[in-house]
Amino acid sequence: QVQLVESGGGLVQAGGSLRLSCAASGMTFSRYGLGWFRQAPGKEREFVAAISWSGGPTTNAEMYADSVKGRFTISRDNAKNTVYLQMNSLKPEDTAVYYCAARVRSTAQAMGVPGRSDYWGQGTQVTVSS
Repeated sequence: QVQLVESGGGLVQAGGSLRLSCAASGMTFSRYGLGWFRQAPGKEREFVAAISWSGGPTTNAEMYADSVKGRFTISRDNAKNTVYLQMNSLKPEDTAVYYCAARVRSTAQAMGVPGRSDYWGQGTQVTVSS
């Protein structure tokens, strides 16, 4: 059974940093594209960042939403079955529940649509105070 478990959320002041982790089990991790999405109260879930699966012509390629480019970095550690989201220069508008997602043999670009993911984590709350 595939499981994705996020951690690392919390309360931080504007301008601060957090690193989210998503640990996967029950899957051949390197074969999955991985993504981070977020959902703020009253808003739809939106794409944040993605990284391609570790194979094919776009292996480990990254993609970011315009709102986080230059501030957030996605990375993966296939040996630890974990994907990370390093978030720097946080803003109050980054406040949301952050979810990780996985889709088999997916490029980062294909991960960009929430409905295309095969598996989801339960989410971790990130709150940025002004």
